[in-house]
Amino acid sequence: MKNYKRRERTAKEPSMKIYVRNNDINGAIRILKKKLMKDGLFQELRERTSYSTRGEKRRRAKAAGIRRFQRKMDKRKQELGY
Repeated sequence: MKNYKRRERTAKEPSMKIYVRNNDINGAIRILKKKLMKDGLFQELRERTSYSTRGEKRRRAKAAGIRRFQRKMDKRKQELGY
């Protein structure tokens, strides 16, 4: 018999709640979109639309790291002057 790892069941994450104030549906939708964007749902959907190889993922991660570092250096240059 093989020993299969049991997948741990996690408690359901609390659902996202958006309150509509003064019948302002557009404002509530805007807030929902911001929360979903911050949660990373749109990025995940974009990644899942098509298969990407390990090399593509690695290249994408490396490019993101370079962009983060460049932004950090630009901010440092603005604040400290070097």
